Amino acid sequence: MDPRLEIIHERFANVERLISVASGKGGVGKSLISSTLALILSEKGYRVGLLDLDFHGPSAHTILGAPNVYPEEDKGVIPPEVRGIKLMSIVYYVGDNPSLLRGSDVSNSIIELLAITRWGSLDFLIIDMPPGIGDETLDTIRLLDRAEFLVVTTSSNLVWGTVKRLVKILKELKVPITGIVENKKITESPSAKDQANELGVPFLGEIGFDKELETTIGNADELLKTRFAQDTEKALGHLTRQK
Repeated sequence: MDPRLEIIHERFANVERLISVASGKGGVGKSLISSTLALILSEKGYRVGLLDLDFHGPSAHTILGAPNVYPEEDKGVIPPEVRGIKLMSIVYYVGDNPSLLRGSDVSNSIIELLAITRWGSLDFLIIDMPPGIGDETLDTIRLLDRAEFLVVTTSSNLVWGTVKRLVKILKELKVPITGIVENKKITESPSAKDQANELGVPFLGEIGFDKELETTIGNADELLKTRFAQDTEKALGHLTRQK
């Protein structure tokens, strides 16, 4: 048995809630929702961590405006703090270089990252999941058995097709699903809510398309002022109650 698996349990022993933000498809805004949710929770006084598990396109550090902070080594790795958020990402080890990983290399890298990171005591750890339903998702379910999934969709039928498959996998594996949130909402349509109800999953709300959002990337203060952040807090209000 890999001794790192026992260490992983120790590393997360003092983390109250693990929220994996996932979707079956890329481009739906998981990273922005993950980073914004972490900011909102931190602003409300919660102890928050943010783990960017997108090995092929890490972006949390860019969204939060933290390109030049790095973890410290002390009996493992202590994540740097950005706006009160403990931030851990593969980008600290690969920089701007591509991560050419596949198969067992992906699993081994995830195990290593989870085993070395010292989170300490947290109220929330938000995990920005990679797109798709592959090794990263299955390994997170296997290694972090307390994780609950927040599923992100859009109104696109292409996205919904993959979201349905993800939800079915989570249900089959008996993984808790916090709910589904619809991002990039443009037109009025009850389809996302109806489809969530058909899947038997709570529909948390809608986040409208915000054309001003891109200009706030890298500036956490401005990001929190956006309609996107307001909609995110409204949709995920059951998580963001004032401490």
